[in-house]
Amino acid sequence: MAAGRTRIALAIATLTVIWGTTWAVIRIGLEGIPPFTGVAARFAIAFLFLLALIRQRKIPLGKQPHEVKLWFLNGLLAFCLTYGAVYWAEQHITSGLAAVLFATFPLFVAILAHFLLPGEPLSFWKLTGTVLGFAGVAVIFSEDLTLVGGEKAYLAAGLALLAPPACAITSVAIKRWGKAIHPLSISGIPMGITAGVMSAAALAFESDRTVVLNTKSISALLYLAVMGTAVTFSLYYWLLRQVSATGLSLIAYMTPVVAVLVGTQFMDETMTPRTWAGSGLVVAGVALASLAARARKPA
Repeated sequence: MAAGRTRIALAIATLTVIWGTTWAVIRIGLEGIPPFTGVAARFAIAFLFLLALIRQRKIPLGKQPHEVKLWFLNGLLAFCLTYGAVYWAEQHITSGLAAVLFATFPLFVAILAHFLLPGEPLSFWKLTGTVLGFAGVAVIFSEDLTLVGGEKAYLAAGLALLAPPACAITSVAIKRWGKAIHPLSISGIPMGITAGVMSAAALAFESDRTVVLNTKSISALLYLAVMGTAVTFSLYYWLLRQVSATGLSLIAYMTPVVAVLVGTQFMDETMTPRTWAGSGLVVAGVALASLAARARKPA
């Protein structure tokens, strides 16, 4: 049991650290690669990476109930819609604002889980902790919350807000109906679907845009594809079998804190009183929501 808890803790830490860096890396990649093209390439590389693992491990595909349906749900909602919206939005809004908008994800998960997952009722303290965590993220990025850029900025913010409920729907659906599906199947095959759909979107909407491939854009693409997609989503869907959907969603609050810490260590940024206060709210919110969830479990 202790070993199991250690593996879970390491997996959560890995997700938090990697996803804490991806918002900024997406912005770097967008300097050379248009959004839909970037999403298509990212998920194509991740798909090939995981497909090699699936074949090497001889993992059966499409054998579990609802598996094919969940492939398409995950690919179209959690990957195509979410990343298409986020990539396009980050051309017109700051990565900080995008992170705050996505931080509504745990709220959507908590509400959906209350109705669809019998073991995850939405208690007062769980809701309080979830709202507190969101407030912390908003405080951290409070200086980035202004919309500059006119109508496109408002459209970008609106599109970015489509991502959290889309991800919440798929996470709760997979938690309820996909427990028997191998994590490499539920992550890898939808990535192939995403690569195909987003390639078509890129051809339709970005055929006249220039792709600049240099060391920076290629490095960003490879990091996002392998570490930020193939590795993280395989871990995420493995974790979804081990812990509650609501508890796992709280990672969305911790990743901005990691992003700030990375900035202070490697980009000469400073921790202001605002970021300290926001980080404290995040930690308090995550702790409160986690303790509330544990208190509901039978002894």
